[in-house]
Amino acid sequence: MTVITDIPDAPRAARRPQMGNPVLRWLRTNLFSSIPNAIISLVLLAILAKGIVSFVQWGIANAVWLTPANDSSACRAVRGVGACWAIIPEKYRFILFGTYPFDEQWRPALSVLLFIALFYLSTRRAWWRRELIYLWIGALALISLLMWGGVLGLSYVSQDRWGGLPVTLILATFGLAFGFPLGILVALGRRSKLPAIRSLCVLYVELIRGVPLVSLLFMASVMFPLFMPGGFNIDKLLRAQIAIILFAGAYLAEVVRGGLQAVPRGQYEAADALGLSYWRKNRLIILPQAIRHVIPPLVNTFIAFFKDTSLVLIIGIFDLLTTAKTAIIDPAWQQFSVEVYIFVAAIYFAFCFAMSRYSRSLEAHTTSR
Repeated sequence: MTVITDIPDAPRAARRPQMGNPVLRWLRTNLFSSIPNAIISLVLLAILAKGIVSFVQWGIANAVWLTPANDSSACRAVRGVGACWAIIPEKYRFILFGTYPFDEQWRPALSVLLFIALFYLSTRRAWWRRELIYLWIGALALISLLMWGGVLGLSYVSQDRWGGLPVTLILATFGLAFGFPLGILVALGRRSKLPAIRSLCVLYVELIRGVPLVSLLFMASVMFPLFMPGGFNIDKLLRAQIAIILFAGAYLAEVVRGGLQAVPRGQYEAADALGLSYWRKNRLIILPQAIRHVIPPLVNTFIAFFKDTSLVLIIGIFDLLTTAKTAIIDPAWQQFSVEVYIFVAAIYFAFCFAMSRYSRSLEAHTTSR
């Protein structure tokens, strides 16, 4: 009888228990696995450490946090040595809400909180029911009531006075909420067997994707009113919203079409064998699998469009970035634009990072099923 005392195919390192500190083991494996890697890692770590130390000295140790009302003399005294964070409490209302009436700025602030609450509830799988649609409709109606006013004792505020973070959230939310279904329909149309529908969808996608968003916003703002009957006009915010929806729909259509092509042909044949109609087949079988395949590029597109809302500046709409630029026109604070841009970048980063983290958890959930 032969006794097997060893398994030659199994690496000895794999069979030997891993000893030592896991942090040191990770550093040795990823940063210091060889002499060239060790040199590059040390150089990069030195640059990173110097950058962190410099930022702490400028942004924390030598920074000015508060000053008397509209008095920037203390900030000018440390300019080049420390940051002037005092500009944020001095200008944050204008940065966040633009020229919205000062005494009524609780209304756009509450609208922003409602948007954030809606985003949070939409990420909870326990809320993925029909009631969530009704909640969105009711919350958006309430946001419109708060922003416009004119009823229930609220003073009317025209859209020309809107600005800052609420405008950015309105453009991004409605743009993606309507652009995503439009993209799905166009993606299905591009794969249609009817030549007229397929050609029309191809023309739409290639035409919209062939021009920058700036040109679409310009056309919506300047050219579109020329085709309207005399005395009929659409608000420029709505025109910008339509341009963003059309632009988002074209890009999302290509992402969804890639997911549709990734679905195995057998899934289509199985759905046909079950006798499902075209729309039931796509709604129940094809689209869930297609969207699951393209969650990362979809979220990447969402993040890009959230940031692209800043382009509405060219048609005179004051989004978050535009109000930040306008806030530093004040000669007393004009020298401290870096601090304002860091503040705005932190807001953009918070929303984009939240979308990215949620997409990772959603992808992990769908792939584990």
